Amino acid sequence: MPDVRLGTGPGRWILLATVLGSSVALLDSTVVNVALPRLARDLHADIAGLQWTVNAYTLTLAGFILLGGSLGDRYGRRRIFLIGVVWFTAASVLCGLALNIEMLVLSRALQGIGGALLTPGSLSILQASFAADDRPRAVGAWSGLGGVAGAAGPFAGGWLVEAAGWRWVFLLNVPLAAVVVLVAVRHVPESVDPDARGRFDVPGAALAALALAGTTYALTEAPGGRTPAALIGAAAVAGVAAAVGFVLVERARGRGRRLFGGRAARGGREVPQPMLPLGVFASRQFSAVNVVTFLMYGGMGVLFFLFVLNLQVVGGFSPIAAGTALLPLTGLLLLLSARAGAFAQKVGPRLPMTVGLVVAAIGMLLVARIGKDSSYVRDVLPAVVVFGLGLSAVVAPLTATVLATADVRHAGVASGVNNAVARAAGLLAVAAIPPLAGLTGDAYKDPALFSHGFRVAMTACAALLAAGAVLTFLTVSRDALRAPTGEQVEPECRRHCSVGAPQLQPEPETVPAASSPPDGPGAAPARS
Repeated sequence: MPDVRLGTGPGRWILLATVLGSSVALLDSTVVNVALPRLARDLHADIAGLQWTVNAYTLTLAGFILLGGSLGDRYGRRRIFLIGVVWFTAASVLCGLALNIEMLVLSRALQGIGGALLTPGSLSILQASFAADDRPRAVGAWSGLGGVAGAAGPFAGGWLVEAAGWRWVFLLNVPLAAVVVLVAVRHVPESVDPDARGRFDVPGAALAALALAGTTYALTEAPGGRTPAALIGAAAVAGVAAAVGFVLVERARGRGRRLFGGRAARGGREVPQPMLPLGVFASRQFSAVNVVTFLMYGGMGVLFFLFVLNLQVVGGFSPIAAGTALLPLTGLLLLLSARAGAFAQKVGPRLPMTVGLVVAAIGMLLVARIGKDSSYVRDVLPAVVVFGLGLSAVVAPLTATVLATADVRHAGVASGVNNAVARAAGLLAVAAIPPLAGLTGDAYKDPALFSHGFRVAMTACAALLAAGAVLTFLTVSRDALRAPTGEQVEPECRRHCSVGAPQLQPEPETVPAASSPPDGPGAAPARS
């Protein structure tokens, strides 16, 4: 049984290791956007190359993050966490030494695999190590400190790009990872899930990754006109076929576990647990909230990809000024997320989510106005503040609603599904919207052309957020956060919610066996 107390020495060491480990991945994802103009110049990359620099990481992370949580529960959370940190760091070195854009993109894909191993491990270690009454405070501290790291990332990235060059954005991970490994080996206890059994859903993970890869490749390469149409068509067909195959495989495995109580009919062999139990989508509200997540995080993904580029290419901002331009957004999330969650408990999630998405859409339209002669105080800051106020009203209620609208035994997998949906949304939106807005080839070298494409892309993203607001108003119940007993559900995210994707939430306390049918998720694709 976990018995570490937060205020003790061992508790502080565990918190340090998990915060630093997750911060390594978080920092990398935030500072890379700041470095895009410089690395594009040095590596002679076009817009598609920059898209792949961002998307290669997101692709492998989204494709394997649920499998990473399962590996940790089976073989040891600390062990898989450490493997992820070392893997991520080795890939970071390859990124820093990249000789061309192709090598950088491949290295970023390898980074994503490392991120998929370490990201779910940080929270699952907290869940497995701390005493039950200390877990909420541990998660809150992890969230708050992670928010500080997220706030410092763009500033540090801008300074590194200006002072030492873009390669140090990746090489900085080496000393940070060394500290994580040292602390984790010495002070983090090992833990496993004693109920994790059965074969892994490797085909499910492979099909999910192939579906995302094929679709992303087709969306990214089609507008450029330089890739053969036959190859683009083949990638699109492969992506769609893999997506259909994924659904069929998950449905068959879920049915097999229900029919045979977790064991196959022949030879007593264990039926692999589905990576995505489709039963979680039985709730109409859960499905609707995930569509809202897709719309919101798709728009946000494009904003974060193009915003810093626009400031440098069109506005003439320095890397450090561009990198810190979004700092008020993180500050607002840190200050207001907990309050938004508490407000949603009182009035229900429909109002704050609907209003928040509308305000965020207005902020995105203000962002679209940022151009050549824009000043930070007059143009950039008001747009970021309005967008941040809207986002702060949405993220905590959204995360809480995802957990509240899924069956309690599926809470962990529901959080993982929502996280994967958010990452897939950013991946596909970054692949599709910039080319559709005219941002292809060497558009970033022409400030006028880039400025026009940026305005079109931001307007499209504002439309996505507005559509999310309409869907929220029509589908999300005011009582979504109220448990059947009348007690309201406490949002897990209390201090800060990640803007890259919703946080993976720890699995709730085990439900007594009598109340858990044999087709429950069991193992840990759900757990993080």
